[in-house]
Amino acid sequence: MKEFVWNILEIQSQLEDIHSVWARLLGITEPQWLMLMAIMDLDEGHGVAGIDVAKKLRVHPTFVASQTKSLAKFGLLDRRTRSDDARFVQMLATEQATAAIAKLAEKKASLNSTMFADLDEGRLAELNTALLAIAKNVRLAVRLLAIEVL
Repeated sequence: MKEFVWNILEIQSQLEDIHSVWARLLGITEPQWLMLMAIMDLDEGHGVAGIDVAKKLRVHPTFVASQTKSLAKFGLLDRRTRSDDARFVQMLATEQATAAIAKLAEKKASLNSTMFADLDEGRLAELNTALLAIAKNVRLAVRLLAIEVL
């Protein structure tokens, strides 16, 4: 189990380095890059609420609010007040952001090919299933630890 945890930490560290490079290429910070990616991933054509981005990235909603305001100033994000409730903002990537990320697509595909070279689709699906189960159990362990059951 120790080896597994160290491997996960190594992967996380390397992914942070990769995200930093992508962010630098767009002139933004790594957290802003992750927010932009989360928004693009979560958006189903109507924009995304900040609380959903915060949940996906496991950060505080006020951090999302401040960073997405910066992304909007850079022209990478559109923030719109919800028509049904003005207290909430829906966010979506702008055409500028989509175009900038599209320019990275070839590099990203090449990088993904390298990272997952030893895994076919079946093995990758199995790995994702196992990681989802572990993530669920880790969330439970964190809650148990928080209430000092362990």
